Amino acid sequence: MSSDAVPVVVDAVAETPRNRRQEETFRKVLTAGMEMLRETSYADLTVRAVAARAKVAPATAYTYFSSKNHLIAEVYLDLVRQVPYFTDVNDSMITRVDKALRALTLVVADEPEVAAACTTALLGGGSDEAVRKVRDQIGAEIHRRIRSAVGPDADPRTVSALEMTFFGALVNAGSGAFTYHQIADRLTYVVGLILGEDQNA
Repeated sequence: MSSDAVPVVVDAVAETPRNRRQEETFRKVLTAGMEMLRETSYADLTVRAVAARAKVAPATAYTYFSSKNHLIAEVYLDLVRQVPYFTDVNDSMITRVDKALRALTLVVADEPEVAAACTTALLGGGSDEAVRKVRDQIGAEIHRRIRSAVGPDADPRTVSALEMTFFGALVNAGSGAFTYHQIADRLTYVVGLILGEDQNA
């Protein structure tokens, strides 16, 4: 395969806009889902239970979330969207990228139930079209943050390598092979290798 054949992540993932009332309801259910994930396990969470906590009808919750996996995937997307962009030109590229990947890695680091549920939902979503769409949106958000940290002249191959490294690292953390904090530290080292900067400089 040619080194020029780099998959391009499309920034504009189509998302149906919601009006203000719909957005408020969506956020209410999403917040209830996050609260319940912090208190219970993936197995015990149901859309109906989340709807009850959010004080909306189950049918209303299902309007926004087609399944438990879809709801949990949206929770993770919401957390990723809260991660800042690291673009300070006073920082070196390696520092910006390290900060970006560390912040993305540690999104669920201190919430084991949330981390486990997100891993299960995103990797086990199977053929669920709604989960696939959210995965695409998560990928686009992560792509934007990595590309922004690398800078305006980012080589698409470098961005792609960093993305693959990041997603592979998340699988390692999600499987329990390493903690999210350990993975963040390992990413610092790998970022240095990819970007070709001397760690001792």
